[in-house]
Amino acid sequence: MRAAVLPAHGAVPEFGTFDDPTPADGQEALTVLAGGLNPVDIRIASGTYPAERHEPPYVPGKEGIGRRDDGTRVYFDRPIAPYGSFAERTLIAADDCIPIPDGLDEGLALSVGIAGLAAWLGLEWRGQLKSGETVLVLGASGVVGQIGVQAACLQGAGRVVAAARSAEGLERARALGADATVRLGEDGDLTAALVEAADGGVDVTLDPLWGEPAVAAIGALNPFGRHVQIGQSAGAAASLASAAIRGKPASIVGHTNFAADRPRLRAAYLRLADHAADGEIRVDVERIPLDVVADAWRRQGESPNRKLVIVP
Repeated sequence: MRAAVLPAHGAVPEFGTFDDPTPADGQEALTVLAGGLNPVDIRIASGTYPAERHEPPYVPGKEGIGRRDDGTRVYFDRPIAPYGSFAERTLIAADDCIPIPDGLDEGLALSVGIAGLAAWLGLEWRGQLKSGETVLVLGASGVVGQIGVQAACLQGAGRVVAAARSAEGLERARALGADATVRLGEDGDLTAALVEAADGGVDVTLDPLWGEPAVAAIGALNPFGRHVQIGQSAGAAASLASAAIRGKPASIVGHTNFAADRPRLRAAYLRLADHAADGEIRVDVERIPLDVVADAWRRQGESPNRKLVIVP
C-alpha cells in the first residue's frame, strides 16, 4: 500500500510503500480517509518521547479518520505499530474507535481529536472551569488555541481573552468568540496588558506556550486562579518567583491527553464532535496529499496555525 514511512528516529517520513496490515484476533483493519498531523508525531518520531516509542521503519500518524468494512466512518488515535494514519490502511484494536457524526467534515473531525481534547479537557477537567469565569488562551492562533477559545465559550466562560503573536490569528480568535485580544512579543508590560484585557484578572489560563508568556500569565491570575500547562512552544523552561504562586495563592496544573482514561476521552470527543457537527466549532484545515508528507512534516514544526491533514 502507499504510505509515509519513517526510516529512522529523528528523520523525516518518506513517501513509499509499506506492507498491508493483516488483522489478528481482536484487531481490525481500516481504510484511512484522512490522518491528522500533530506536534506529538514529531516528538514520537524523535525516539525520545517518554510516553510512546516505536522502532523504525514504521508508518507515523497517531490519529485519523478511517472507514470500517461496513462503511462507518470512525475516529481513531491508537493505531497498532508499525501502522499509523499516514497510509491507505491501518490497524487498530477491535472497537477502539469512535463513530463520527454523519456529515461532519473529516478535517474538522480530526481537529477536535488530539488538539481539541487538549483544549477541552485542559479547561474542563484540569482547569475546573466554572460558569462566568474569565479564561485566557495563550497561543490562540494555533489549532489548540482556536479550539480553546471556542471551548471556553461553550463551557460557559464569562470572558475570554486570546493572546498570540499573529495579528491575523488574533482577528480569527475574535471571530471565534474572544472578547479581547493581546499581541505577544510587543514592548511593554505583558502582565498588565493581560489584566486589562481580562477586565481585572484571569481565573483559568490554557497554556500551550510556557516560557516568558507563562510567567506573565501567572502574574495576571486572580486569587485561586489555575494555570493549565499543556505545551512548550515558547520554551521548555520558565523562571517563576515563589511569591507569584504563594501570594495568590495560584495553582499550576499539567495536562496531557495520555493521562485521561478512555471513557473520559471518548465522552469528551463525542461532545466536541457534536459541537463541530452543529457548526459551533470551526478550525482552519489544510488537506495535503500523502506524497508530499515530508513538506507537511517540516511545516508542522514551524507552527502552521492550521490543522494539517494528510489525505491518502
